[in-house]
Amino acid sequence: MGKRKIILCLLLILCFTPIFGVERAFADETEVYLGGMPAGFSLLTKGAHVVGIGDVVTENGNVSPAKDADLRVGDVILTIDGQEINDALDIEKAIKGEEKVVVSLDRQGESIIKDVKTAIDLSGGYRIGVFVKDSVSGIGTITYICGNRIASLGHPVLDDCGKILPIRSGYIYDCEITGVIKGERGTPGELRGVFSKNNNVAMIDSNLNNGVYGTINQNFCCENLKKIKLGTAKIGTAKIYTTIDGNEPMEYSISLVKTDYDRDNRNFVIKVTDKRLLEKTGGIVQGMSGSPIIQGGKIVGAVTHVFTNDPTRGFGITIDNMINQ
Repeated sequence: MGKRKIILCLLLILCFTPIFGVERAFADETEVYLGGMPAGFSLLTKGAHVVGIGDVVTENGNVSPAKDADLRVGDVILTIDGQEINDALDIEKAIKGEEKVVVSLDRQGESIIKDVKTAIDLSGGYRIGVFVKDSVSGIGTITYICGNRIASLGHPVLDDCGKILPIRSGYIYDCEITGVIKGERGTPGELRGVFSKNNNVAMIDSNLNNGVYGTINQNFCCENLKKIKLGTAKIGTAKIYTTIDGNEPMEYSISLVKTDYDRDNRNFVIKVTDKRLLEKTGGIVQGMSGSPIIQGGKIVGAVTHVFTNDPTRGFGITIDNMINQ
């Protein structure tokens, strides 16, 4: 069979290769709190990510120190003159009063050092002519809570080069789904939602192959959440627990059609069979990443990807791969 394109439910386009596997015994009787709730994610990156190169307006005309030094969009500025850089304010502090600075950056995994001349703009500020971002935001789904730990997405958040995004920290926020763009063949759909950064559920500390993890806020209450045991996914019927309207998750029917327990976050292929979900979303859409998969009354995994050539199908990760990250 040929390769088909798929896309991470949050960010990344990958290639789909059909997978086959065998069942694996799972004896852990651990209980977790079941997720399925939508969440807003804000991840603070390590380094300042260059998203634009511009001119500095000076008394003698326009100059572009960054362009002259061959800084590029996609570079990640790590240090300036040895000072750690994570945002625009760090850059401003590091270059203030300096005619030339040494910039250490990451360019698609390669460490590069650049000597950059600064320029003084019309307000008297020192500039090098870069526009940077220091965070990434999006919508996904919480998978489970165990103790004070929260797990979500089932896959990592990636940078523009398709690599796991290095983070300093981040937050998970309450979210309300306000609309859906229906998925169609060749065009993945997505959940639309709103979240307030004044009401965080958890602090993120890890962005890993098998999900985004953190510690729940002390004020967050799990009492209204359902407790559920862990299980092993098998080929056959199952349910996904996800939210496509408001903030209350609902169960929808799916089938697990193939399994492969040796891959990080693509351990089985799922097919949406629920007519309600198909009518509303077309199948799996971006923002469903992390939606728990339930089989035999146990949580067995989470949704991670959707096939762009068939939004009724996608990948899922096993619960033990998320637990044992």
